[in-house]
Amino acid sequence: MKAAIIIARILSTVFRPVYYPLLGIFILFTISYFSMLPWMTKLYVMMLVGIFTLLLPYTAIYIYRRLVGLRRHELRHRENRFVPYLIFLLSYLFCLHLLRQLHFPHLVTGIILVSLLVQVVCFLVNLRWKISTHSAGSGAIIGALVAYSILFRFDPVWWLCLAILVSGLVMSSRMLLRQHTLGQVLCGTLMGIICGYIGIIV
Repeated sequence: MKAAIIIARILSTVFRPVYYPLLGIFILFTISYFSMLPWMTKLYVMMLVGIFTLLLPYTAIYIYRRLVGLRRHELRHRENRFVPYLIFLLSYLFCLHLLRQLHFPHLVTGIILVSLLVQVVCFLVNLRWKISTHSAGSGAIIGALVAYSILFRFDPVWWLCLAILVSGLVMSSRMLLRQHTLGQVLCGTLMGIICGYIGIIV
C-alpha cells in the first residue's frame, strides 16, 4: 500500500495540468508540419509558453502565499484556491493574446486556449463543488487528440490508447491520495475531454 501511495504521488506530480501546454507545444513542433519551423522560432515560442504558464504564475503565487502567510499545503483547500486560479487564468490569457499578436495559427494557440478553458471551467465549478483539475487536464489531452486527428487526418488510435491510460492512472492516483472522489475525477475527465475538443476544433 505504501508503494502505491508513493507511485500515486509521483503520478500526481508528473502529470500536473500546468505542464500540458508546454508539452503540447513541444509535441506539435516535433511530430507535425510545424517541425519545419526554424529551431529559433520553436525555442522562442516554447520559452514564451514556459514563462507565462509556469514561471510567472508560480512566482506570483509564491509571493502571494508569503504575503498572506499561507503554507504550501493550505493552497489545496478550496477556499484558498481563488487567487491562485485567478493568477493562472490571467497568465494563460495573456499568453494566448501574445501568441495571437505574433500571428501564430490556431493549431498552436489552440493548446493554450484548451488549457485556459479547462482553468475557467474548473474555477467556476470549484466555487460550488470540488472537481479534479488533474483529471480535467488529462481528459483535455484526449479531446484535443480527437480534434487534431480530424484536422490533420491521421489515425489517433495508439495515441488515444496512451492518453486514456495516462488519464486512468491520474484519476486513480487522485482517488488513492484521497484528494477526490470517483464522481469528481469522472466529471473532471469528461469536462476536460469537451474543453480539449472544442478548444482545438473551433
